[in-house]
Amino acid sequence: MKSKKLPILTTMLTATLICQLLNAQSPVLIEGTKIWDQGSHNAFTGLVYHQDKFYCTFREGTGHVPGETGEDGKIRVIVSADGAAWESAGYLTVEEFDLRDPKLSVMPDGRIMLLMGAADYRGKTVKSRLSMVSFAAPGGEFSHPVPVKMDPQISNDSDWLWRVNWHEQTGYGVMYQNDGDLSKAFLVQTGNGIDYQLVKDLELEGKPNEATVKFMPDHQMIMIIRREGDNRHGLLGKSIPPYRQWEWQDLGMRLGGPDFIILPDHRLLLGSRIYGEEGHRTGLLVNREDGTFEQVAEFPSGGDTSYPGMVLLGDTVYVSYYSSHQDKTAVYFAVVPLNQLTINNEQ
Repeated sequence: MKSKKLPILTTMLTATLICQLLNAQSPVLIEGTKIWDQGSHNAFTGLVYHQDKFYCTFREGTGHVPGETGEDGKIRVIVSADGAAWESAGYLTVEEFDLRDPKLSVMPDGRIMLLMGAADYRGKTVKSRLSMVSFAAPGGEFSHPVPVKMDPQISNDSDWLWRVNWHEQTGYGVMYQNDGDLSKAFLVQTGNGIDYQLVKDLELEGKPNEATVKFMPDHQMIMIIRREGDNRHGLLGKSIPPYRQWEWQDLGMRLGGPDFIILPDHRLLLGSRIYGEEGHRTGLLVNREDGTFEQVAEFPSGGDTSYPGMVLLGDTVYVSYYSSHQDKTAVYFAVVPLNQLTINNEQ
């Protein structure tokens, strides 16, 4: 791929750009560039920007799940200085485990943490599940994955710690457990990325699972969580330290692999699978003053798609996602200047 410079970065979004974003009425189509398709099935992305480089991670496998004849999934990390030319920076395997749904975060000490699920499949059935982590200094090799140590008062053989984000010196994430029609979700915290302690049993109904947490400047925690039971609507949660009392809002829509960023005016830009009668897409949504979310952008995508990773740099959002709308399921990277998200798609 031909190299290109990143857009000029600014310290914060202008009031004009935010106004344009929030008043958008029709989803803008944002082109995504295919950045990896070497595996048979490349899916479930994560993205961070650290020390002038993008790091993107995803699962390589022969299918969505191993199945009877498929191979267990492996985790790939690729790196780019400009978002155009990418090279492999790590390839992780653990014998007898299907590694999947990796997520990246930058720890307070500057290391990059790679979190992943590790599933023991018997055919298409998961016998057991745990979470693993790997670490790397910027530019260094990722360590061999090791299991996380979950708080024994909540841990069982179906733990899935889906994503961790750091606030000051502490990492927070939601560990969920699926058991048939039942599902539990717990807010947990860590200081080292390996040992996790219970903060709060979220006590949510409707099979809660994939969740992302972020933080407002006043330390309020914002959580967006997917549910696959009841009406299948995602939830938006808010809590102040010590994060044991929560207020919840039904988002009125299904989610798939949700990630989000907090804009400087404290509104949320959400990336998710968009469910539609004519097929699924990956897109971006923004919350309105009444708390509802409106779609403002869509990426060329379809079929097996979603699980975006999102990075905000100045007035530009960078998004990784996967999709099967072309030859095979591949990883894509999109550059989204927020001033493209204008009323009626006018430039």
